[in-house]
Amino acid sequence: MDSNLVMYASAIVAVLIVIYMLIKKMDIKITLFLMGIVLILISMGMGKEIAVKDFISTGSIWLDPLQVIVVQFKQTFGAAGFIILMLGGYTAYMSSIGANEVTVNALTKPISKIKSVYVLVPIVFLLGNALSLVIPSASNLAIILLATLFPILRKTGMSALTAGAVIATSATIVPTPLGSDNVAIAEELAKHSSFAGLTVTDYVFNYHALVSIPTLIFIAVVHYFWQKRMDKKSNLHLQAGNEDNVEVGNAEVISGGKLYKTVYALLPIFPIILLLGAYGVQLTTGNSVDISVEVATLVSFVLAIVCELIRHKGNKNVLEKTEAFFKGMGGAVPIVALLVAASVFVTGLKSIGLVDELQSAMQNIQGNGLDFILPLVIVALTALIVILSGSGTALIFAMVPLIVPLAVAAGISPIALSVPMGLSGNLFRAVSPVAAVVLIVAGTIKVDPIAIVKRTSVPMIAGVVFMFILSMIIFL
Repeated sequence: MDSNLVMYASAIVAVLIVIYMLIKKMDIKITLFLMGIVLILISMGMGKEIAVKDFISTGSIWLDPLQVIVVQFKQTFGAAGFIILMLGGYTAYMSSIGANEVTVNALTKPISKIKSVYVLVPIVFLLGNALSLVIPSASNLAIILLATLFPILRKTGMSALTAGAVIATSATIVPTPLGSDNVAIAEELAKHSSFAGLTVTDYVFNYHALVSIPTLIFIAVVHYFWQKRMDKKSNLHLQAGNEDNVEVGNAEVISGGKLYKTVYALLPIFPIILLLGAYGVQLTTGNSVDISVEVATLVSFVLAIVCELIRHKGNKNVLEKTEAFFKGMGGAVPIVALLVAASVFVTGLKSIGLVDELQSAMQNIQGNGLDFILPLVIVALTALIVILSGSGTALIFAMVPLIVPLAVAAGISPIALSVPMGLSGNLFRAVSPVAAVVLIVAGTIKVDPIAIVKRTSVPMIAGVVFMFILSMIIFL
């Protein structure tokens, strides 16, 4: 049988199975592992070598694919995986000591003083994105905002649909070196010769933020006009004070002095403050202050323990609570496993020769003014899968190992692929009627998920178009 036919057939079937599993919301990790193993076995049957640098065979064709998994786990845990575990632990510890709640309270409290309904729309959208630095899960953040912010927004006269739409889009593309997707992307980009030694801080502040910050401001403006138009169209314009029997949780009352509230509000974002400080020193003085995300997280963790010891006057329970950090690290293992599974799957695609064929096929595109084609195809594929599956993060992690090979094949900068892919995955989530965050908001305010999507789709899609054009202008 023709080797090209086997290669294309096996690759197409494998990719379709992965997409099907994503849409059906089944466990994508096992699917990626299994498809990767199958593709590696097919490549070995075709007489090709396994596409892993310096791979040492076990001597058995059946054990070699499993050896690939072991190698990828070791490589991932030694790099991006460890950072993701640390961040998972720190987030869990911040929740256990109540610091996350203090931060949410501190940021949402001033909202009640703003009386202009539609001025609140962009402010709450940007505030929600700022809060996603502390609570990275879109679903968890929506639950908290529905309990704390939603009643306040309704009392100002904001319609339930407008408030729901803004909350549903609250966790999108804030530029943060603490984001596990950004950590994974930066680690992958560092494999490219042009970005050797790239850290997640460099990636976020030098590349991601150039696009994500203007995009967030643009979406905030679109939100303002779109929600206003939709309210007018639905005769919901300034229906003040009507709670519509919406069931929301009780907002937690934060007690304590100003010093406590200030310090504990800063603790969840202290790693970012450290990284920004180091970045600022480098920009202003030219002296390199090498603070990695891991070191920034550990410094913040130690500081948090000291704060807890002072607050509780040396009570031994403070040290017992630190167990939450290590349990949180364990909770982040599935994200690392997803990264490894994606790497094994891509290794299978490389081994059967698909990436080499793509490189040959894309030679004609280079230099013809069509460099935007590959990023556009990736964004379109992301839109399709995320809207159907409701999951943006899983797709991003699955595609991370393809960023550098595809960019090299197309002859473009990997940044021109990583930024549109990462940002579009997070933006399209709020356009999916089956996304957890949309279902949570719709269920809470007792409307059909499609009603929420009608409110979120225009700001999010407009944001994707703006983001894509800006990315192509800056990075191509």
